[in-house]
Amino acid sequence: MFQPTVGPIIGHTTTNHVRIFLRGDKHKGALVFAGIRYRRRGEERWSKGTFAKLDSLRDMSEVIALNDLAADTDHEYQAGWFSPMNPVHTVETVQELPLQWPLQIHRFRTRSSQQTLPRAYIVGSCRYLRITAGIASAPHVGDRIFASISNVVEQAEPPVSAMLMTGDQIYVDDLNFLAPDRELGEILHKYRVAFSQPNITKLMSSLPTYMILDDHEIEDNWPANKNKSDDHLYANATKAYELYQASHSPAHELSASGKINKKLDKYWYQFTEGDIEWFVTDSRTRRNLSAADRRILDAEQEYALCKWLIHSPARVKFVVTSVMLYPDCKRSDDDAWQAFPEQRLRLLETIRTHRIKNVVFVSGDVHGSLTSRLTHSEDPDFELHTIVSSPLCNSKMLPYAKAETFILDQPLVRTAAGDYRQQLTGKVISQDNFAHVIVDTQHIHVRYHDRDGNLLQATRISLR
Repeated sequence: MFQPTVGPIIGHTTTNHVRIFLRGDKHKGALVFAGIRYRRRGEERWSKGTFAKLDSLRDMSEVIALNDLAADTDHEYQAGWFSPMNPVHTVETVQELPLQWPLQIHRFRTRSSQQTLPRAYIVGSCRYLRITAGIASAPHVGDRIFASISNVVEQAEPPVSAMLMTGDQIYVDDLNFLAPDRELGEILHKYRVAFSQPNITKLMSSLPTYMILDDHEIEDNWPANKNKSDDHLYANATKAYELYQASHSPAHELSASGKINKKLDKYWYQFTEGDIEWFVTDSRTRRNLSAADRRILDAEQEYALCKWLIHSPARVKFVVTSVMLYPDCKRSDDDAWQAFPEQRLRLLETIRTHRIKNVVFVSGDVHGSLTSRLTHSEDPDFELHTIVSSPLCNSKMLPYAKAETFILDQPLVRTAAGDYRQQLTGKVISQDNFAHVIVDTQHIHVRYHDRDGNLLQATRISLR
C-alpha cells in the first residue's frame, strides 16, 4: 500500500464514530482502493480493514466512516491506497488480500460522553498559500503556523477537541488578474497542493477538522462580483469544495447502515459535544442580493438557525459565519453582515427577546483578530460575543485589519426598543495568528497565538 497523496484528514467525530478523508492516485487505468485499519491505543491487534473504491470523478478521494468505536478513547490507525493485480476485485474481496500497510501510524480520539467537561478548540481562517503555475511558492510560509498549532494541541489541557477552519482555506482566485484558475482540474490541484503540505497534513491526521467556505474558495466578494461567465467557475469551485472540505463534515448524513450519504443539498451543518453546540452557517453561497429581500443566509437556513437558538438546550452555543456579524467596517463593506442589516437585526432580536444566553459568533475573513461584546441600552439581560480569528497566513499584497478599521464609537443598530452597543474586549491583532478557545464551567477563554506559537493576547468571556 502507498501513503495517501492527500490526507488522511480526520473529519466529523462523535463518541462512537469518525470520518477520515484520504486520496490515492490513478494507477495505469487499473482499479484503485483506499483502506484504513485501526486499534485502541495500547492494543496489538488491528481491526479488519475498511475499504473504498477510488474514482477519478471524486479526484481519487474518499471518506471512510469508522463506527461502533469506544467513547473517550485514543485510537491508532493506518491509511493507504493500492491497486490489486486482479481487475475484478470489490471492496469486499480486497479485505481478504495480504496487504502490507504503510508504516506510519496516526492517532485520533473519540468524544467523551460526559456533558460538562471543559472543552477546547482551535479556530483559524484565511490561509494564503501562493501557487503559481501549479507550484507552491515558498510553501513553508503558508504551512508554518500549523506546526505551531500542533505544538499547542500536544500540550493543551483540556485536550483540544477540534479545529474550526472558518473560510478561505485556499485561494482559488489568487492571481486572477494574470492567469485565473477556473477549470476543475486547476482548482483540484490547488487543494491537493494546499492540503498536502507537511505541517497541515500532520495536524489534520489527528485533530478533527471542520470547515466551511468563504469567498476565496470561489472568487473574491462572491457573489457580488459575479457575471454570467462565472457560472462555470462556480460549478467547478463548489465541486472541489464538496470533495475536499464538505465531504468529511456533518453536512453529509450517516445512513442507518453506518455509511456516509453522498447526497449533499446544503453546506451548513451542526454538531454537538457535551453541553456545547456548534451551528456552522453557509454565509456565502445562499445569499440573496435583491433589494426586495437581501439575505446573507437563505430563508431555510435562517429559520433553522433561529429554531436551534431558541430550542437547543446547549449551555454554550457557537455560531460560525465566515464573515463578521459585527463590528462594522468604517469603509463600506458590502460583503459582511453589515450589508444585510435587516436580517442581522432579526437575528439579534431573536436572541434578545427569547433571552438566549451564552451565544458566541465565530468568524474570520478580515485579516485581523479580535473579541467583542454587544449589549443593549434598554435590556441589561442581553449580551452577545464574537470571536474573530484571521489570518492563518496573509498575503503580502493584503493589509491586516486594525482597530481603526472598525466603527466602535457609535451603536451598531438603533431601534425604537433601544440601541445595540458594541465594544472590543481586547486589542485587534494585526498579524498571522490562530485562536485557542477553552470552555470551562464559568468562562470561555480566548488565547491568540502568533505563527510561532507565542501567546499574543488572552481574553475571557463570562458565562451566564
